Amino acid sequence: MKDKEEGLAGQGCEILVPFSERKPLVEIERSIIKKYRKYLWSKFIKAIKEFDLIKDGDKIAVAVSGGKDSMLMAKLFQELRRNGNANFELKFIAMDPGYHPDIKKLLIDNCKYLNIPIDLFESDIFKITDKIAKDYPCYMCARMRRGALYRRASELGCNKLALGHHFNDVIETIMLNVLCSGNFKTMLPKLKSRNYEGMELIRPMYYIEEKYIKRFIQNSGIWPLNCACMVAAKRTGNKRYEIKELIEHLKENYKNADISIFKAAQNVNMDCILGWKKGEKKYSYLDFYDED
Repeated sequence: MKDKEEGLAGQGCEILVPFSERKPLVEIERSIIKKYRKYLWSKFIKAIKEFDLIKDGDKIAVAVSGGKDSMLMAKLFQELRRNGNANFELKFIAMDPGYHPDIKKLLIDNCKYLNIPIDLFESDIFKITDKIAKDYPCYMCARMRRGALYRRASELGCNKLALGHHFNDVIETIMLNVLCSGNFKTMLPKLKSRNYEGMELIRPMYYIEEKYIKRFIQNSGIWPLNCACMVAAKRTGNKRYEIKELIEHLKENYKNADISIFKAAQNVNMDCILGWKKGEKKYSYLDFYDED
């Protein structure tokens, strides 16, 4: 068992608990609306309602990478259907960008155990990224994955693509842009696709904190995939991990630093910033300086 754990960990699996401790499916599903109701289910529903993420007649492609975030998202959507909200359709799509065979098998086995009926399709994204992305493959890989998921969702007749980005992804993106790109922007809970007409991307886990996702997965006894990318493993470190550590250090002196960063994106005072951009047009506060 130890050799197997070490092998899977080296191929991109996040080993949280021994595989033999996997809980029964009915217990895993019940914990979403019982044990973790406050931290997972309620925040999932809050995001859907506040940002109007789902409408009657929607056909939603739920992207399942095999990681902890996407597997939880899939179960949350299934729970939403079971709770009488059956006025939308679900398609669970999973992409193999070039996984090691053991990783692909784990993805399939996990989804089968969790009763997530995935539509698995192949791509060569890892190989392509290795050739063209040089020292920083993660950004290029993410863009190519997004495009492949949009394409598959469109082929299946879906009008929405759901991704498993969570609260921590939102604040990390803010900090990445501020510190590395010199701008202030973040992930939005929904946005319209530029390349696929009538398609929207939605992020229903917008309010869910990563630590509770980890606790849910650990309690379930599931081995989630982490990145599983052998390209990134042999290249320069990922800046997002550095930002994640930075935020944790900030919280040591400022207890709610993460919440304040998140709220900053909701409370931008347009009268007290130097400039902003709307579409392709840039504005300066001086443009409005002499207005009453």
